[in-house]
Amino acid sequence: MFIRSDLKDRAKVILKTSYWYALLVSFILSLFGSSSGWGSGMSDSSNNEWSNIDLRILGFIVGLVTIASLFAIAVRIFIGYPLEVSGRKFFVENARSNTDLNYLGYSFRDNKYLPIVKVMFFKGLFVFLWTLLFIIPGIVKGYAYMMVPYLLADNPNLDYKEALRLSNEMTKGYKLDIFILDLSFIGWYLLGLLACGVGVLFVRPYHDATLAELYIELLGETKDETIIDNDQVLDNQTF
Repeated sequence: MFIRSDLKDRAKVILKTSYWYALLVSFILSLFGSSSGWGSGMSDSSNNEWSNIDLRILGFIVGLVTIASLFAIAVRIFIGYPLEVSGRKFFVENARSNTDLNYLGYSFRDNKYLPIVKVMFFKGLFVFLWTLLFIIPGIVKGYAYMMVPYLLADNPNLDYKEALRLSNEMTKGYKLDIFILDLSFIGWYLLGLLACGVGVLFVRPYHDATLAELYIELLGETKDETIIDNDQVLDNQTF
């Protein structure tokens, strides 16, 4: 059982010497959509010419929105996902006293890119499908699979089924505790919003660093309980 205050205290200690690096990494994660964890008009319907123009405008808007949405999804998958793993790599190694911004390139080197994108795609797909059933199952699965990018940060060659299984095992019995841990940052984020919203960016490194500490804590417990039976999963791959 992890203690929230201990995780936060350890994160604060780490950030004392690496805060500005962590801020940069958190900003990049936010930029590409990664979470640490929200008129009326008049018309003449009798005028066919105006109706046709309205339809053309509507079709143009729909097409534009569709293209923009597909582009955003592509950016999230092919840039956001690997950057998320790289960012988690930075925070995990930072917690292990290995502060190095070069970890931001981690997912793009040594044949890691495609395996990481594949696993993260399936993670996002499964959470999305569970969310279609109802919001609550989606949230639960989101927490069940939240350790996937951290596991990939330690072993980018994990198969997606194994990564999802390991994450599910690591968070088993802790989902509510992790949810409460996330809630404990709400006060900080509200203060950040009061500072014209900019203050939120300065809170994010604290949250990210705490979640990295959580991963290390749960990884240790998982190893003790022999849930991970493949020692290679625990190996820190050569960077």
